[in-house]
Amino acid sequence: MSKTIAVIRGDGIGPEIMDATLRVIDELNTGLSYDFVDAGMAAQERCGELLPQATMDSIARHHVALKGPLTTPIGGGFSSLNVELRKRFDLYANVRPAITIPGTKARYEGIDLITVRENTEGAYGSEGQTLSEDGDTAHSQIKVTRRGSERIVRYAFELARRQGRKKVTVVHKANIMKTTSGLFLKVAREVAADFPEIQCNEMIVDNTCMQLVMNPQQFDIIVTTNLFGDIISDLCAGLVGGLGLAPGANIGTQAAIFEAVHGSAPDIAGKGIANPCALLLAACQMLGHLGMEDKAQRVRAAIRDVVARKDRVTPDLGGSGNTASFADALIDSLRANA
Repeated sequence: MSKTIAVIRGDGIGPEIMDATLRVIDELNTGLSYDFVDAGMAAQERCGELLPQATMDSIARHHVALKGPLTTPIGGGFSSLNVELRKRFDLYANVRPAITIPGTKARYEGIDLITVRENTEGAYGSEGQTLSEDGDTAHSQIKVTRRGSERIVRYAFELARRQGRKKVTVVHKANIMKTTSGLFLKVAREVAADFPEIQCNEMIVDNTCMQLVMNPQQFDIIVTTNLFGDIISDLCAGLVGGLGLAPGANIGTQAAIFEAVHGSAPDIAGKGIANPCALLLAACQMLGHLGMEDKAQRVRAAIRDVVARKDRVTPDLGGSGNTASFADALIDSLRANA
């Protein structure tokens, strides 16, 4: 196939891990070409804007973007560049896999679960924020809609059906938040009825966190609201070795942005030791989205192979290699198993 995607190299370690990722992806002969655009501090330095219109136009034109980590400056403007991108393109589904890779600092073996997080509303949106004049009382509005709940839960069940997964756990706090979380749970039950072959389990969010720590293998797909999903997805990353192994996809009807969910790590930027796995795994999600799941599986297999053998991997994975040598090892593994 021939397809152009927007590529945002990112800030801090972003350019280093993006270069490594694209080298590995290019080894697969995907037919992809890249439209390099800027966002974050790199864009601010080059053109005086954090999110230039040219970047927005590129994502809208190509419908798919691969994004390195961005730094949002302290002060005015956007509260988060990532949140702003989600809003601009209505990227309502945040999809975060957590899969055990042998040879990492994973707390458990055999974890293979996905958190599907509603990405556009709920408490995380912090709508209607106010602070009293005396600074003693703060308010924030929580908005949950039938439309937002229906489309995220349906996405989770359709994902389960596509991947042959057997269970979706709906995570909520409807016992206390009876209107907002209650609406989400009510709609989830209605959607679940359309998928009788898939088990629907309901779990209160605090119990979910406890159960994830005690027995994470019981979960398959988790679907939940924005703030709960933000917390749970990072907890799941911790179970399998941390954010350095955590990819994320932001999916909408007109566009999709795939990213490493960790930060720009300015403390190690330029040292060449950043682990590219999270961005590589996000690129695998992107390949699957583009109908190249077979190539995505090849990259995942190469990561498992190289990490298990500690072949030129970065120090955080117990090796003495660097970002470039890690990419070299992955390319060698792909060639050896072609």
